[in-house]
Amino acid sequence: MDCDEKRALVDRYLSAYNAFDINGMLAVIHPDIEFKNVAGGEVNAKALGINEFRKLAEQSRTIFSSRRQTIKTFNADGDQAMIEVAYRGVLAIDLPNGMKQGQAMELAGRSEFGFSDGLICRITDIS
Repeated sequence: MDCDEKRALVDRYLSAYNAFDINGMLAVIHPDIEFKNVAGGEVNAKALGINEFRKLAEQSRTIFSSRRQTIKTFNADGDQAMIEVAYRGVLAIDLPNGMKQGQAMELAGRSEFGFSDGLICRITDIS
C-alpha cells in the first residue's frame, strides 16, 4: 500500500468513527484487528479480532452524544502510519471520574495504525 492508500483508509475510518457509523468503521478493519487505547501510560481498553472490536465500538458510542477526531499530522512509513489528533467529545452519560453528561472532553493524542491485506490491522490510540 502506498501513502495515499493508507491515508484514504485512515480518513474513511475516522469519518465513520466521527459519525458513530460502526459498519463504516468495520469496512476498513482487518478481521484480525488488534486495538488498544492507552491513557496516561496505561492500557484502558483493548480488543482482539473484529468481533471484540465491534463490541467495544458499540459500547463506546453510548458514552458520547458527539465526538470528533481531527487529524493534525499524518506520517506513513512501511506498513504503518501515525496521526496526531485533536479530540473533542460531549458526554452522553455521567462518568465514574466525576465528569457529567453534557460536558465536553478535549484532548490531544496520537493514533498508530498498521496495515495488512489492504485493511487496517492494528490501531493504538494514545493520549
